[in-house]
Amino acid sequence: MQALFWRWLYICLLVVGLTVSLQATAESPTHEYPPLAELEPTSAQRQVAKEVTRLLTLQHFADVTLDEDLEKLALENYLDQLDPNKALLTREQAQRLLDQTAETEAALINGELDFVFDAFKEVTQLHQARLEANLDLLNDQLDSFNFNGNERFLVDRSEVDWPESQAEIDDYWKKRLTHELLSLLDAEQSLEEARDILVRRYQNRLNRLQQTNGDDIFQSFMNAFTTSVDPHTNYLTPRRSDSFNIQMRLSLEGIGAMLQIENEYTKVVSLVPGGPADRQGELQPSDLIIGVGQGEEGEIENVIGWRLDEVVDKIRGPKGSIVRLEVLDSDNTNRRIIEIERNAVQLEDQAASQRIVETTVEGETRRIGVIEIPTFYLDFEGLRNNKKNYRSTTRDVRNLIDELTAEGIDGLIIDLRNNGGGALQEANSLVGLFIPRGPVVQIKDADGNIQILGDNDGEVYYDGPLTVVTNRLSASAPEIFAGAIQDYGRGLVVGQQTYGKGTVQTILDLSEGQLKITRAKFYRISGGSTQHKGVIPDITFPPLYNPDVIGESASETALPWDRVSPVIPSRKAEILSLLEELQARHEARVQNDPNFLYLQAQSDWMQAHEDTPTVSLNRRERQLTQEEEEAEQLAMENRRREGLGLEPLEDLEDGQEGNPHEQEPTPLDNAILHEAASLLMDYVELIQN
Repeated sequence: MQALFWRWLYICLLVVGLTVSLQATAESPTHEYPPLAELEPTSAQRQVAKEVTRLLTLQHFADVTLDEDLEKLALENYLDQLDPNKALLTREQAQRLLDQTAETEAALINGELDFVFDAFKEVTQLHQARLEANLDLLNDQLDSFNFNGNERFLVDRSEVDWPESQAEIDDYWKKRLTHELLSLLDAEQSLEEARDILVRRYQNRLNRLQQTNGDDIFQSFMNAFTTSVDPHTNYLTPRRSDSFNIQMRLSLEGIGAMLQIENEYTKVVSLVPGGPADRQGELQPSDLIIGVGQGEEGEIENVIGWRLDEVVDKIRGPKGSIVRLEVLDSDNTNRRIIEIERNAVQLEDQAASQRIVETTVEGETRRIGVIEIPTFYLDFEGLRNNKKNYRSTTRDVRNLIDELTAEGIDGLIIDLRNNGGGALQEANSLVGLFIPRGPVVQIKDADGNIQILGDNDGEVYYDGPLTVVTNRLSASAPEIFAGAIQDYGRGLVVGQQTYGKGTVQTILDLSEGQLKITRAKFYRISGGSTQHKGVIPDITFPPLYNPDVIGESASETALPWDRVSPVIPSRKAEILSLLEELQARHEARVQNDPNFLYLQAQSDWMQAHEDTPTVSLNRRERQLTQEEEEAEQLAMENRRREGLGLEPLEDLEDGQEGNPHEQEPTPLDNAILHEAASLLMDYVELIQN
């Protein structure tokens, strides 16, 4: 029973998303799809709607009441799914649908889904008509597109009002087509080639719409409702349930990426540490996947507007095969093609590893051990079968500490950057290596009951100086570890504010499909939740991920931060009294560190370029902007190289040859880890004095 409890918590700790890492399946046979107008809700769907509503109002962690506010939010979410960029419905049409809260209540309580299906059909028919009009424009009026004007295009309309008129919608689509043509022209296509590619994309999207089935409609509505309560509560159709269950069995063969749908795009949430995409090095969190191609030469198929499970089906495949992804940055710019070889994610690729960094203190070299933990892993089968040498994070870290201690280190860094979670048991036991005994985390369930997990062995495996490094992709289990180390005053936490995933999900079977529902929350031993806020470092480094895009706080329906009673006193005043001096030393030192100045410049550049929601529709201006950005990046790199006494580069590509995961640590890694090491030595000096 205990092993089952820990395995359940491991499932609950995973960051939301669908892992593109499933083994390839046989090709599906060609289906005959009924006309959209003929799709009607089934009796099974009517029953499931009632089941989901009852479970959410009775078993969700939050006190969920099906009232008019929740019904309105569910309707807004439903329309956001149907018309995510507010580019199909006018304000009047949208408001007419948003006013139908009584029909929404009937759908959820009584399973009366006719309104749900009718609304889907209405918007989808508008979508089909718009795609057909776009194809006519591209095929018959290519010379009407102007690439030399002064207009700008608002890429993301999700935060603006619904358009007032059909003319405003027409204007949006003409600008959007111009933008998409320019993006292809920027990739050195001719106008006719760009048009042909875009025609194929829109024809594919039209074909996908014509393949809509009743499960698509029902799933869209039910998830519009469940995510109105919190972003991690989802209805899984039987097909998605199968994929989720395969994921939970850790059948990790594919590219190793966590994906979710955002507006019309498939967004990369995170990468599986050690997976093919992570090792390849080009795909990044927040990237948007717009096309998928098979093999080195296969045609790239547009996947904008596709369902997540269909995109996953295209990306996954047999070990050793090649998938090519057409990708945009999160701001819809910088189109590129990424080639990844599908492979299994080996445990060795995710295992903790060690290295040593050196820093200078008053002219003397100090050696700092670094243990990188990509995920909190545990061989559940080995544990259950009492296997002598089963793998676990804590066991491996103990061995790595022994290795580093034998080499002679002056301090230890635990690097939790990009660690997306894993087994809570391991986060709990890992804290136990650094404290004699005591609580580690509190878990509060939907009934208000609180369970406290902790370490009781009375031993400290490593009692030397300790620093923990986090970033925005450190989520769930690493947040529990970092929070406990911080609360005990056992070491410093440096880096970026963490993800803020402090909720626990479980799977409930339905008469058809499953419900993934939030049933509990994690709380630090000092009383505050890790939900929403995450862990705030003692010393904060420049951010490389935008918290408005990545993290729990980026979701409007994320459960709030709150507190329970603390189970230990506030952390030692000794550490708190040193933070001001540590911050001052940090700021003084990094002013002369070329790598850290480069980190700061990259962070500033990222933030400056996120404040431009529109893009130019002038081809020359776009080319100049791209050239300016490339020149800015080259200048930043050469300033760093000059500070280190290295030869400058003439082109950025000169410094990017080979696989980045097979080279020396990047300048950003060096900046973060060397400054973490210096802060640790500052801390040691201040304590000793």
